[in-house]
Amino acid sequence: MYEWIKALHVIAVIAWMAGLFYLPRLFIYHWATTVGSEASELFKVMESRLYRIIMNPAMMIAWVLGLYLALEAGWFSQGWMHVKLAAVVVLTGAHVYFGRAVGAFGRDERPLSQRHWRMLNEVPTLLMMAIVLMVVLKPF
Repeated sequence: MYEWIKALHVIAVIAWMAGLFYLPRLFIYHWATTVGSEASELFKVMESRLYRIIMNPAMMIAWVLGLYLALEAGWFSQGWMHVKLAAVVVLTGAHVYFGRAVGAFGRDERPLSQRHWRMLNEVPTLLMMAIVLMVVLKPF
């Protein structure tokens, strides 16, 4: 059963990461649209559905299954797991931050700038790299 749970965890992580990579890109394009335009309304739907239907469930599944796997394997006492968990907590913070932005764009606000969203678009990538390195290399 462990291998099945690990596979489902990896699937959930991939779905969650895809959303974390794509959503800030949508914000960049949405920011440039005119409020009330057809494009702006389409971006609202895309952002909301991506966040609610794909990202939220994927994040919850990744967390639940990941914690189960770590508990089952006895990894909570290992240093690499502490670093990985810290990175996943920050990633979850980015997820929540993006969710608030979905709400702001949905209210026709244009939070911050395109440059801000371009910079935040890189955060999930850096965190994902740290997480993968910890899991694969288990350096300490």
